[in-house]
Formats: sequence, structure tokens, C-alpha cells
Amino acid sequence: MKNVPKEDIQVQIRRIKRYERMMRQANRILAMGEAPEESRTKLQQLLHKLDAYYRSDRWKRDFAADEAGLLPADLKRGVLSEDGLYNLLEHYEPQES
Repeated sequence: MKNVPKEDIQVQIRRIKRYERMMRQANRILAMGEAPEESRTKLQQLLHKLDAYYRSDRWKRDFAADEAGLLPADLKRGVLSEDGLYNLLEHYEPQES
């Protein structure tokens, strides 16, 4: 992994928590199976945001902080699991413009 700039750890923790909530919400919608249209729309919005995060330098910085042991041990960090987030994003199909 290339060097990523350091960032305030509290900013990273807040960001990780925000995206962790999004990931859990997306997983709940997927677990519903045949979800109503409103839920499918919400799912697409969540997956779009998660996809943008996963492809960003922010995710790389957060992942590097986790690998370096800089995050609290009790912080939920499933969103930093490459396989977990990648597998969830398999459900995301960007809309053609």
C-alpha cells in the first residue's frame, strides 16, 4: 500500500462509524429479500456511498490506521474488511448517466 497522509484519529473513527452504520443498514435491506421499492432505492444510495468510500483515499487511510493498531479495539470495523465490503458491493450496479 502506498503511503497515505496521516489524519486526526477522531475524524477517522467518526467516519468509520458512519460507514459502518451504512454497511449494516445495507445488509439489513438485503436480508429482507424482496424489499419494497423505497428500500431498494435506499439500498442503491447506501451502496453508492459505500462504493465511493471503498475506492477513496479515505478508506485507504482508515484501513492503514487499523493495520497500524491506531484504532480502538472495541471499534466495529467491518467496513474495513476488504472481503466484507467488496462482497456487499457486488450488489451495486452503477446507473448509466
